[in-house]
Amino acid sequence: MIEITPILNNEEPLYFQLYTYLKAEIQNGNIVAKTKLPSQRSLANHLNISRNTVDTAYQQLLAEGYVVSKERQGLYVVELEKHYFQNSGLESAERMPQKFNQVKDSSAIKLDFKYGDINVKDFPYKIWRKLSMHSLHEEQSHLFMYGDAQGELELRQCIATYLYEARGVKCSADQIVIGAGLQYLLGVLCNIIGRNELYGMEDPGYHRVRYLFKDHQIKMKPIPLDEKGISITHLRNSQIKAIYVTPSHQFPIGNVMPISRRLELLEWAKEENAYIIEDDYDGEFRYAGKPIPALQGLDSFDHVIYMGTFSKSLIPSIKISYMVLPKNLMNVYCKNSYYVQTVSRLHQYTLQLFMKSGHWERHLNKSRNSYKKKYEALIKAIHQLFGDKVKIYGDSGGLHLLLEPHNNMTEEELIEKAKIEGVKVYPTSIFYANPSEELSAKVMIGFANLDEEEIYQGIELLNKAWYLC
Repeated sequence: MIEITPILNNEEPLYFQLYTYLKAEIQNGNIVAKTKLPSQRSLANHLNISRNTVDTAYQQLLAEGYVVSKERQGLYVVELEKHYFQNSGLESAERMPQKFNQVKDSSAIKLDFKYGDINVKDFPYKIWRKLSMHSLHEEQSHLFMYGDAQGELELRQCIATYLYEARGVKCSADQIVIGAGLQYLLGVLCNIIGRNELYGMEDPGYHRVRYLFKDHQIKMKPIPLDEKGISITHLRNSQIKAIYVTPSHQFPIGNVMPISRRLELLEWAKEENAYIIEDDYDGEFRYAGKPIPALQGLDSFDHVIYMGTFSKSLIPSIKISYMVLPKNLMNVYCKNSYYVQTVSRLHQYTLQLFMKSGHWERHLNKSRNSYKKKYEALIKAIHQLFGDKVKIYGDSGGLHLLLEPHNNMTEEELIEKAKIEGVKVYPTSIFYANPSEELSAKVMIGFANLDEEEIYQGIELLNKAWYLC
């Protein structure tokens, strides 16, 4: 058996500690692709923990795609995008021994500013467990069968009510389609709008959307940004049928699209008979003033497709996302009767109970307050330790910032210097369709799953890495 010896404590659930350890080892390359993980029984005996604990950790790794299950063989580590995790400096797969390193070197990661994590410490485990068990009662056995292709009606009703009250989105439950993540729903949407049409997206923008267009062999045109957001000048006469945008918190830069540009974008869609795909991926988290109303609420001509997710505000692993279709596209969707629901009905029912009982609103308010404190601690630490030596990109919202140090380092150098000090930060060049060497080097830092003390320590180490060494 390959050697797995994480240091476990009583501060967090054991399954989460094991899962976090294994995920980090896979990302860092210490467990190479195609490595077989130990069986549940053998690892449980080795660590003196229950098989359920190991199973839960393994299931999380499966859900996030770090491992795959081969029938009657076990779990195997998958090949990851090396440029994303920036694993330079590690031994290659050919030279890496098939075991875990117990003794960490000086570059071991102490603090990970990973974007995409949530604050798991504040998650209402007991409430969610109770509601999940309720969905498994015998009287709910109908949830074991296939459900509505659009998703559970009562959950869609809850989402419609929430969207109108919190985001200003105008829709009925009949316009909502629930699906397993943004990429799946975008694939469905491309089928509805037309796979032979030309699509556009912000540049820089969410790289996984660009990968989806490429993988589906869909023509895509990157559209640059200006100080107000996506450039209308570049959109005009582009022949684009649908444009993907993040107006409430541009990803990754973090700017908010002002009302003047929103109206220009809506006018463009009306004139060109085109669609706007509005991804409101973290619109719940705004730390100065009220949340920015959705673009969809301004649309009077049915040209905006609104997309949302529970990944940032609840749990990434349950993969519950949704889109609100204009009525004409909803008609096209309904004619394509081959679609099936990709989200567990049990999870949908649990979320429905969570929302209807008021737990969702309380959890959201608690999360918003928690993230606001972390955001403010991050900004304070940056100003205190860096002064004017860095430029901050991000507009009082979301769960990440971009930092542009004024030290003439390349992006790769910034990441590697930080790694030497035990801090993990992430590249931004991957968000550009055609990254230019002339772009100023920036890194992305997320803060959701770090406490305020860890945030300060991380910035302190980054200052040491980039300016004091």
